[in-house]
Amino acid sequence: MATLRALECFVAVLDHGSVTEAAARLHLSQPALSHQLAALEREIGAPVVERLPRGVRPTVAGRAVEADARAALAAARRVVETGRAVAAGSTGRLRIACAESMTAGLLAPVLRAWRRRSPDVHLTLTETTSADVLAAAVAADEADIAVGPRPDRWTGASGVIGPEEIVAVLPPGDPAADAPAITLAELAERPIVHYHPDNGLGGWLDAVAARHGVVLAAAMRTRQSATAARLAAAGLGAALVPTSALAASFAGTLRRLDPVLRRDVVTLVGRPGDPVVRRFEADLLRRGVPVPRAITAKLAPGRRSPAPT
Repeated sequence: MATLRALECFVAVLDHGSVTEAAARLHLSQPALSHQLAALEREIGAPVVERLPRGVRPTVAGRAVEADARAALAAARRVVETGRAVAAGSTGRLRIACAESMTAGLLAPVLRAWRRRSPDVHLTLTETTSADVLAAAVAADEADIAVGPRPDRWTGASGVIGPEEIVAVLPPGDPAADAPAITLAELAERPIVHYHPDNGLGGWLDAVAARHGVVLAAAMRTRQSATAARLAAAGLGAALVPTSALAASFAGTLRRLDPVLRRDVVTLVGRPGDPVVRRFEADLLRRGVPVPRAITAKLAPGRRSPAPT
């Protein structure tokens, strides 16, 4: 089979019209280049160039194979370029699974930056409300990386993006609005906008409450933490919500728990050797878990949200 080097020599001779100039351009000696041409001609079974008193020209066989020779060289260059791009993490695909409460605040800015900096990486996103579902998606090779709270069981590669605080959203007029914080025992005395059983946050909160010897009384349930926050702000009960689910424009009353309640936000990685996955995870770890300044201000001691108008 003809080698790429032989094809490269053949095309160079045609481009320069001279064995001498082609050899110089390829940094070969003339005998070495002639050896490559001879090897190609043996494979074809016919001469590919005709030597003239002044230069060379392609034979009938040479003209017939020239286009394919150039195409083969171009394909080889694309192989190298694509391989280098993949190795650099600048092309390929990335399947992301994310806890729905973290998509807008944590993930969206990173996705936006990737669209701008790495347009040749095809991004897909799947949202879920359960850390165990995230882990299962990565384990089943349905996602390359997952972002969410730490699952109960995960033995693969992972990284800690940072801690996420769980805060109380109080209904208008709640007496705890004048306090700097609220306890789980106090929340147990209130109707709670709780989470649907298939939302892992609900089960986790119930377990935390049980360790404090209290039970959260669900007045209604929702699958999404952002919805729970809005329902609580509308007066339908109190809610426990991750700060990542709160937009900067959220107008409800927020109070920290006493003691403060936090959980780790982590990455779960199914292909730790994939350069695209490594780059994306590194961006997430650098960013950490952002909290809008307006939300931080609402949680400051002595701050009280304005009454709704």
